Amino acid sequence: MRVLIVEDEQALLESLGRQFEAAGFVVDLARDGREALYYGEEFPLDVAIIDLGLPDISGMDVIARLRADGKSLPILVLTARGRWQDKVSGLEAGADDYLVKPFQPEELMARVKALVRRAGGWSSPVLRCPPVTLDMATQQVWVNDNEVTLTTYEYRSLEYLMLNAGKVVSKAELTEHLYADDDDRDSNVIEVFIGRLRRKLDPANAVHPLETLRGRGYRFRLQRAA
Repeated sequence: MRVLIVEDEQALLESLGRQFEAAGFVVDLARDGREALYYGEEFPLDVAIIDLGLPDISGMDVIARLRADGKSLPILVLTARGRWQDKVSGLEAGADDYLVKPFQPEELMARVKALVRRAGGWSSPVLRCPPVTLDMATQQVWVNDNEVTLTTYEYRSLEYLMLNAGKVVSKAELTEHLYADDDDRDSNVIEVFIGRLRRKLDPANAVHPLETLRGRGYRFRLQRAA
């Protein structure tokens, strides 16, 4: 998953960046509104965290402009403004949630993950597409009742594909959500991850959870549990 964090306080920005990287996110950092708009318009983000009190272009204007451009990614507002009027203004500008400073990092993480889940139509952090189950909170995966051990990038690939279960995800899109811009990207590595996931999730080649659509990408094809 790819998150944009927009915050003009450098120490807080860097701290949040480390926190989300440790949680498995690809992280983009911006210190002002112009940078925020650049990332929001140029990169395939899953979620954004935007401070309202930004230099140059306010966080409120950033949100409004992203929504005017048709960007539907979930947005959480960080604000030192505790008045209910400011919260309402942020939500009316197009934000999906807000958190007032000071805040607990654990609450921010939980809110962001919830926004990502809901954007994909999931209400629970436990994604169930029988016989595969993925717990986003613990980053554990099971096939039936058997836990499956995955590498970091295998897990991230599966998580993104399951969050978008039933949709075709191109190799380029999956790559953008697995790697930061300065990482060395090799599209062949994605094929390796998918191949290993197939063997681990479906060793008997019985349920075929991951489908390759030639020239289009990949699809997690198992139905979501009711």
